[in-house]
Amino acid sequence: MKIYTKTGDAGETGLFGGPRVRKDHVRIEAFGTVDELNSLLGVVRTHPGSGGLDDLLRRIQSDLFELGAQLATPGDAAERITAAHVETLERAIDRHEEALPPLSSFILPTGTPLAAALHVARTVCRRAERRVVKLGAMPDAHIPSNAIEYLNRLGDLLFVLARHANHVERVADDPWHPSRS
Repeated sequence: MKIYTKTGDAGETGLFGGPRVRKDHVRIEAFGTVDELNSLLGVVRTHPGSGGLDDLLRRIQSDLFELGAQLATPGDAAERITAAHVETLERAIDRHEEALPPLSSFILPTGTPLAAALHVARTVCRRAERRVVKLGAMPDAHIPSNAIEYLNRLGDLLFVLARHANHVERVADDPWHPSRS
């Protein structure tokens, strides 16, 4: 079977069990950005030092496939991302944040290559969250009830994991110092 179908050559794509829509439709933007985040987490998993995070990141990648599939399905669908998924992220945040020094200022998104990649993943996650919020504002959009909450917690977790990655390598947070005009 060939990977190309040529059905999208006019700038439209089909939704699961639904109509064809333009490729720049807000629903496509939402699940496409979730897919982008998923791919970026795959890159994060290749970084040295990510081994201790591999099981967690792999589970999150699976969750993101579930979320993307649900976002690609117009109408009401069975909830694939639940409150339990959100609670799993919260427990991971708490567990990884325990050893970190408290923050007293904003920090620059830098540090080890792993931490920097996690910071990029965090920003893509926040973009996915904005896209899902936008989709949810559309009439009859039917987004998963926990989608926004899940992405919000995931952004928080990725921030904590970036700090954790630096902490493990004894790289201090790089505080942001606002310029004095």
